[in-house]
Amino acid sequence: MAVKSERSSAGRAGLKALYHKELADHLSSRRFFIILLLIYITSFASLYGAMSGISEAAQSDSHYLFLKLYTTSSNSIPSFASFIALLGPFIGMTLGFDAINGERMGGTLNRLVAQPIYRDAIIIGKFLAGSTVIAITVFSMGIAVGALGMLGTGLVPQLEEVLRIVIFLMFTCIYISFWLGVSILFSVICRHSATSAMSVIALWIFFSIFMSLIASIIANAVFPISTDVEALFNSYNNYTWELNLNRLSPYYLYSEAVSTILSPTVRSINVVTVSQLEGAVSGYLSLGQSLLLVWPHLTGLAALMLASFAISYVGFMRQEIRSS
Repeated sequence: MAVKSERSSAGRAGLKALYHKELADHLSSRRFFIILLLIYITSFASLYGAMSGISEAAQSDSHYLFLKLYTTSSNSIPSFASFIALLGPFIGMTLGFDAINGERMGGTLNRLVAQPIYRDAIIIGKFLAGSTVIAITVFSMGIAVGALGMLGTGLVPQLEEVLRIVIFLMFTCIYISFWLGVSILFSVICRHSATSAMSVIALWIFFSIFMSLIASIIANAVFPISTDVEALFNSYNNYTWELNLNRLSPYYLYSEAVSTILSPTVRSINVVTVSQLEGAVSGYLSLGQSLLLVWPHLTGLAALMLASFAISYVGFMRQEIRSS
């Protein structure tokens, strides 16, 4: 038992040391600083657009105005939530695309394994350090946007609005951490950093742009709506198929979830028929009801994040390192 306890404490010490080392490397790297600067510039640009269009948004709906700082777009500038959905994965990809193969090509992976730390501490420490950097970046960015929005508009958020923003930022951390796990996976599989970077970027482009096109093509092939008769009978099934296929994309899953959290007016995320609308009273969903709608999205994104890291973990543990 004493030997087992010593091995456990040694493993924790090694993981802690590697975690702090990776965290310091990320926070001091020029590459991360450049990506962070670009993300902050686009975020503040989206805030400027939201502040420009918030008066028009207030005329149509004067409730939950503070949340509109994160969802309003204006002057051809997308909203903050849209920017994060599209560009947020770059943070995860930047942190992880050379996590393993960069060490291997630099000749430092052998030296890491030679240290008195367990082998799994290497990949676990890298993922935990990257996730910590993501959380720091996302929450600092979200808080900065809210603080500048308060100063610029004079709006004071209600407690429910603050909770919705916090949940939105937590969703964002999980979403970007998924891309961190995917980039680490490609860094394990691919031998060169450039190859892993191109692979994860290609996957991001596919899910962000082409997945919706493919979903539409498949839905139209299975349930065509090219004629009035086909549209009469197939519209419901066509839309349902397209919606379900789009939800295979983490980008769409995240976008749908945060739009529900940040917009209490969203009362359903599935197909709503005319018969279901009859007698319905318009209003706002409470935070608990909005969470019930997007709970499958949260668990799905968390499962994808854990699955991507688990595959990279198994792949790394099975690789021969000392001969590489």
